[in-house]
Amino acid sequence: MKEKWAFLFFRVLMKMTPVCPFVKASRPDDASSRKPAENSSKHQVEHDGSKAKKESTDSGTISPKCPFGYDSQSFKLGPLSCVICQALLFDTSKCVPCSHVYCKACISRFKDCPLCGADIEKIEADMDLQNTVDRFIEGHARIKRPLVTSEKEEDVAGENKNVIYEDVSMERGAFLVQQAMRAFRAQNVESAKSRLSLCAEDIRGQIERLGNTSELCSQLGAVLGMLGDCCRAMGDASAAVAYFQESVDFLMKLPMDDLEITHTLSVSLNKIGDLKYYDGDLEAARSYYFRSLNVRRDAIKHRSNVPSQILDVAVSLAKVADVDRNIGSENVAVDGFQEAIKLLESLSLKPEEAGLEQRRHSVLEFLNSQLAEKQPASTTT
Repeated sequence: MKEKWAFLFFRVLMKMTPVCPFVKASRPDDASSRKPAENSSKHQVEHDGSKAKKESTDSGTISPKCPFGYDSQSFKLGPLSCVICQALLFDTSKCVPCSHVYCKACISRFKDCPLCGADIEKIEADMDLQNTVDRFIEGHARIKRPLVTSEKEEDVAGENKNVIYEDVSMERGAFLVQQAMRAFRAQNVESAKSRLSLCAEDIRGQIERLGNTSELCSQLGAVLGMLGDCCRAMGDASAAVAYFQESVDFLMKLPMDDLEITHTLSVSLNKIGDLKYYDGDLEAARSYYFRSLNVRRDAIKHRSNVPSQILDVAVSLAKVADVDRNIGSENVAVDGFQEAIKLLESLSLKPEEAGLEQRRHSVLEFLNSQLAEKQPASTTT
């Protein structure tokens, strides 16, 4: 999975509060003792038209920590984690006879238990533990808040107050994306897809309530792109195209003055083009490659001094030219290859941009090889 997807998602969550449901969540009985500053960045929830009373400045609350070790900075292995993919358990399975548990997709690749070395006689589903994991995910980052509807209710000691869950799915989104990335890197694609689908569902719910804000559209665009990567890894090209197209639709709603959004949009278009190309639909592939090229060309009009953007344009030119050659437009293809070469040869990189230099060299090598393989002009009518 491309790191760009996750990078875009996390960029829009930089100002989030910690993801752990236990962080800064006060005890059930001290709703009126939190300091105003603690709630200044949180949405105050309304219920039946009544707003909660301003909280007292008295005394202190303890900032609890998640018992499983999850917080905004780290995602530690815990009792609900699979030690193979290092993500939360998915399709939890138990080894017999040692009873150690893993994700089914992870442990299915082993004959001996990775923890104790015992021979695995069979693998059994552990539904009880999986239900616990699912409940943990459902509750993660959904912080309980007491609802006070009147001053009288606030003063009644020991009275059971209504409890609601503050909607902080953006925070849960970062948690789910992190788990998905871990699973995907370990080739546990079903787990990654499940976590990302839940994240997308959360964001769609936010969009229904708040509308197509830039933050939500960029988040959903990134998550849909990752879902497309999952489907492609699973061999489901049609579903991958659908996710990439939906990603494009949401990213197109955003201003094109952000380099990361521009890059992610062009990547989505290219990935659709790749899938069409491998499916043999060259005209459709060229259409998507060309759209990506236009997005990238527009970007360098405003930021012509950004090397990564220039490299992106060269890559898009190469993709379009490759299709042109395959559909018989050899002269057009050669022009595209030559334009890309000129761009890369004129690109000046700093010593600290060694990674870009390696990429530039790789693309140049490909382009020169394509020109060396120039096909003779067709003599057929």
